[in-house]
Amino acid sequence: MAGTELGTSEYLLSAISAPTEINTPGELSFHIVGPDGAAVTDFETSHDKALHLMVVRSDGQNFLHVHPVLDATTGTWSLPWSWVEAGSYRVFVDITPRGAEAMTLSRMIDVGGVLTPRPATGPVRAVSVGGFDVSITGELLGGDMSDLVVSVSQNGAPVTALEPYLGAFGHLVSLRDGDLSYLHIHPHGDEPQPGRHSGPEVSFMAHTPSEGRYLLFFDFQVAGQVHSAHLVLDAARGTSVPGSPHAGHEMAMGHGAHGAHGAHGGQGENSHGAHA
Repeated sequence: MAGTELGTSEYLLSAISAPTEINTPGELSFHIVGPDGAAVTDFETSHDKALHLMVVRSDGQNFLHVHPVLDATTGTWSLPWSWVEAGSYRVFVDITPRGAEAMTLSRMIDVGGVLTPRPATGPVRAVSVGGFDVSITGELLGGDMSDLVVSVSQNGAPVTALEPYLGAFGHLVSLRDGDLSYLHIHPHGDEPQPGRHSGPEVSFMAHTPSEGRYLLFFDFQVAGQVHSAHLVLDAARGTSVPGSPHAGHEMAMGHGAHGAHGAHGGQGENSHGAHA
């Protein structure tokens, strides 16, 4: 898992400019400092975008994934922004600078106002969002690989009209409760072609680094609208962890911590600004 560092040996996420109080419209902006000390302006495209911005409060609430706009003359990324609830938020930036490896950098932002924490109190395997019912089967195993299957239905009927969104029929992000380290879990299968549909199930392979509680955010698109389902799973100790019954059996790591493509709070891309 990754996403808790503000920089690497060569790249740094700048200070983030954003409103500091709730219900105060403004702009969120930042830049990436490169090895030469200048703002980076050239990025590889990953999952249809050059940069993925993910924001989540420290208790796992108000998870949001949006795509700011780059000013190629200054290297500044920005988008209209306002906060709807107070608290400490972690801002993740998922990028691949041209000629470099993919990386995820992050910083914390404090937002003033009356805070009412709402931490996860137990597993949540089924939720309703935007008129759809979303459920997850499978288990997370600390230190091991495991299969997860997310199913989408509506009014009791399976949904088979899932559309490609950012290069997949569904995206699943896992945040470890406590430190908000995250894992972007890619679905099985090849990237779907435009115009194709799928459903009701999307299968994933997850590598979970440790025991503990994980906050899961599943994004899917139907009829051009992006929805986000927020789930919670508790990971038990896996068989590859020292001290477990089958420790020592080597596990091959799958497509693990790469990027963070998060949720839109039940809304699609919002050209008029983001609200966290």
